[in-house]
Amino acid sequence: MHAWVAVLVVLISGTLVALQAPTNAVVARAVNSPVNAALVSFAVGTAALLVAAFVLRVRPDLAAVKGLPWWAWLGGLYGAVFVAAAAFATPRIGVAATLTLLVAGQLVMAAALDHFGALGVPRQEITPLRLLGLALVAGGVLLVRRF
Repeated sequence: MHAWVAVLVVLISGTLVALQAPTNAVVARAVNSPVNAALVSFAVGTAALLVAAFVLRVRPDLAAVKGLPWWAWLGGLYGAVFVAAAAFATPRIGVAATLTLLVAGQLVMAAALDHFGALGVPRQEITPLRLLGLALVAGGVLLVRRF
């Protein structure tokens, strides 16, 4: 698969993340909690993934699943926190501010993971240019949020 396909998939996915925050905020109001909204979101997502797995005829390798490191099981937890936090923050600070703060947090963690080669990612040191990029993102967060 070509890199441009991956870029396109990620860009489209990014538009859906922007839609997810206000959608889940509406659900949170209706179900009286961002945690309940995340539960609804994950139930729908789980159903969609079950249908996709059935249609695509993909099955997990259970032996490989059993051999995963303990921290690999935390991926769903990270997503649940992300969805609940976005459902909580969006009606309070807006979609753009919520998502720029989420992206800023993601980039700081990503830079740390890269720098240390943590969780199996290839090691990529934090360089002055990478720090400048992170600083520009932080500046963007401040401009969007208008602190």
